[in-house]
Amino acid sequence: MTGASRGIGLAIAQALAESGCNLALCARDTKFIPETELADQHGVKVLVHECDVRREDSVTDFFRSVQARYSTFDFLINNAGTAHPSANIEELAAADWRDVIETNLTGTFLCTQAALPIMNRGGAVVNNLSVASKRAFTGQAGYVASKYGARGLTEALREELRPRGIRVIGLVAGATDTDIWNIFWPGAPRDNMMSAETVARALVNALALPEKATMEEVVIAPTAGAL
Repeated sequence: MTGASRGIGLAIAQALAESGCNLALCARDTKFIPETELADQHGVKVLVHECDVRREDSVTDFFRSVQARYSTFDFLINNAGTAHPSANIEELAAADWRDVIETNLTGTFLCTQAALPIMNRGGAVVNNLSVASKRAFTGQAGYVASKYGARGLTEALREELRPRGIRVIGLVAGATDTDIWNIFWPGAPRDNMMSAETVARALVNALALPEKATMEEVVIAPTAGAL
């Protein structure tokens, strides 16, 4: 799983470990990933590796380490993501645009491409799309574009992988209390949001479905009117 150091990614890692899954976790900065805690508390194997999903060589290095440790694996969770400060298109810095597109969209492509050769039949690819893959927000053109693009990639990938028996799931979460809000809305009403643990539980339940069943999307949102 990418982007495993905090927020939804870390919550998913914890939920998978509780379910008895061995883990391969990466992030740009791995110091916040509780490798020993996850392994000792749940009796699972844990591989932690630095990876910048924007860079093909870094992605290749991560999946080589995964193959060396586990040979094959079942679930790829493309969770790494970033946002940019709120800015209208005419004011949005090109560097911010590129960073968001390269992380949220190109990173998802690179990781999926590197992972597929060592994925097991009956496994699943999960792409964290967010509600921004279906709804546009003022001041978030780069983020919305990256998530709309990732949604298209997810749908194309689903069709390609049906013959291989690999499920493709879009994770569409509404407002969730994570650090990403500090980037584009520091004053957001956190008390009205879902917890990352709630999103993680919903996803793990979807992954636990029998091999011949799937949820093509896991859509989860705060109670109506909460945000």
